[in-house]
Amino acid sequence: MDRVILHSDCNGFYASVETVYRPELAAVPMAVCGDPESRHGIILAKNELAKRYKIQTAEPVSSALRKCPELVLVRAHHDRYREFSRRVNRIYLEYTDQVEPFSVDESWLDVTGSLHLFGDGKKIADELRRRVREEIGITISVGVSFNKIFAKLGSDYKKPDATTVIRRQDVERILYPLPVEAMLLVGGSAADRLRKMRVCTIGDLARCPRTRLEKLLGKLGGTLSDYARGLDQSPVRKWGEHEEIKSVGNSITFRRDLQGMEDIRLGITTLADRVAERLRRHQLKCTAVQITVKNPALRVITRQKVLDAPANSMEEIRDAALELIRKNWDPQSPVRLLGITGLSLCHEDEGGGEQLSFFAPEKTENREKAEHLGQAIDKIREKLGDHAISYASVLNNDLGISTLKIDGEKETD
Repeated sequence: MDRVILHSDCNGFYASVETVYRPELAAVPMAVCGDPESRHGIILAKNELAKRYKIQTAEPVSSALRKCPELVLVRAHHDRYREFSRRVNRIYLEYTDQVEPFSVDESWLDVTGSLHLFGDGKKIADELRRRVREEIGITISVGVSFNKIFAKLGSDYKKPDATTVIRRQDVERILYPLPVEAMLLVGGSAADRLRKMRVCTIGDLARCPRTRLEKLLGKLGGTLSDYARGLDQSPVRKWGEHEEIKSVGNSITFRRDLQGMEDIRLGITTLADRVAERLRRHQLKCTAVQITVKNPALRVITRQKVLDAPANSMEEIRDAALELIRKNWDPQSPVRLLGITGLSLCHEDEGGGEQLSFFAPEKTENREKAEHLGQAIDKIREKLGDHAISYASVLNNDLGISTLKIDGEKETD
């Protein structure tokens, strides 16, 4: 018996949430955007009226305004979006405990074990759409299929506020004509390479020999072959279950280009603070640190180094990152973006590799002091908020940053 998997996607999520707070926005073309002053001037979400002007997510605000001069721009409120995400997922959890968020506005549900209680997949999807619309005030689109990948393609197939069922006998009719970039994991670069090989649709992808795709795209090629042929068997995790985190990273695009080591040190300190805090939150330490540096011409370098011992203190991560900067970057060259990632993670209670020495006891003592300081900062921020305490060096700067106010945040598993 096939599983019954749902993929639910909140329609124009950020824009929909803003409209709940300001109903008048429903009557005008509206988009949620980043902060143009911080060079984050891109469209994050748009309502249905804005879509009529061909406004695209991630396009520059300036471009969107040329298409639609009367476009109403609204600043993002991420705390609201997280709260609405929790409320939507609480409804899903009334139908199954296998609810796996894919992002703040998307979740998979495995309702196979709930069919005898609530009816078939389409009935459950339609009921979820009704309840989210009536109880929360936003709409969702839901795909129903026998695996996660096809369920996601279903939720993308028809919007807004729609249910699309994709059974085995529907795959060739519904999915095969779709462009190859509709498939999960196919970005612009992969799509270009596939098209050069005359793989332009999902049907082409399904018919292309797996070995040929692997030769072109490596491991990704094999994964895409399985996806297109309906062979994905990955489970929907239960609510609260998470795959092992393998890296924790943050990046900042600055309000102005960094010039010199004083600016760079400021950015590195802010990033190291954030990465260290998140490592401690997950009770993890990193055994290697990686930096990412991007200049105004968008040239990017990444470098990494192994640490003497596992670390989750700001000081050790900062010092490692600064060492990499000094060895690999001309401090007089302008910097547009900096990133720090903690790699090769281990649990903070694990032993981990430092060769203890009678000749450098101060090194161990300094590490312990740094860890205790980090833990104390965590407690203050947990009680009083993220901005309650900061390192003096990051205050009153003109770079558009403050402690924890960082744009790029990722955890990989």
